[in-house]
Amino acid sequence: MNNIKTMVLLVFLTLMLVWAGAAFGGKQGMTVALIFALGINFFAYWFSDRIVLRMYGAKQVTESEAPELHGMVRRLTQKAGMPMPKVYIIDADQPNAFATGRNPNHAAVAVTTGIMRILSHEELLGVIGHELAHIRHRDILISTIAATIAGAISYLAQMAQWAALFGHRGDDEEGRSPVAAIAMMIVGPIAALIVQMAISRSREYVADEGGARLAGNPRFLANALRKLHIASQQIQMDANPATSHMFIVNPFSGGGLLKLFSTHPPIGERIARLEAMSL
Repeated sequence: MNNIKTMVLLVFLTLMLVWAGAAFGGKQGMTVALIFALGINFFAYWFSDRIVLRMYGAKQVTESEAPELHGMVRRLTQKAGMPMPKVYIIDADQPNAFATGRNPNHAAVAVTTGIMRILSHEELLGVIGHELAHIRHRDILISTIAATIAGAISYLAQMAQWAALFGHRGDDEEGRSPVAAIAMMIVGPIAALIVQMAISRSREYVADEGGARLAGNPRFLANALRKLHIASQQIQMDANPATSHMFIVNPFSGGGLLKLFSTHPPIGERIARLEAMSL
């Protein structure tokens, strides 16, 4: 169901882009915005893994340096029929983890020193399973597509604002509704961001399910998420909001309307779904 939801949301984002292009820039404006967004996200897709790992000071470790962690990753990748990803450790007290890489052949799993301290072997197994599920499902690619379309909508809105400021009228603007253009400028970027975050949340549910099956027991991941949520509220992490969607639990917290813009589903719902799998 979450895979279907992801497809529906991506189609909705695409329709929003078509509407935004028609509301302001026509075919020419939509094409320019899409090319610009594609260029930025193409770079992010190919190089973001190295950038993010360097941003958090992640250190690649060998099997001799971290035998238990390496062995855990190797067993799960063999079970999943996946290539062995590179393994990194981040020197940070907040217990967290993420996966990155453009495809299963160019992937990495990174865990903090904090997560290795507080989780049991089985709980860490559930976390690694979750991260490998992200790699297996090519969630980096899905996130890049969503970011590309949402970014194009935002660029169109910015173009509309500048055009309105300087009173510009395009050659193909005849007959276009000014009300639709204003709505696109104000509502479009916000709606696109909300849909993009909803896609991110749906991929977390899919990774939870896939990771739980890979680890062999859904309660491993459920218990890990419970511990990680409590610890993330108590221990701050020097994280960049632009990369918060990559972590297994959001390094930041928020409630109310902020949930619409959250990259992660509520922990309680994730735990309940996992526990229901084990019944």
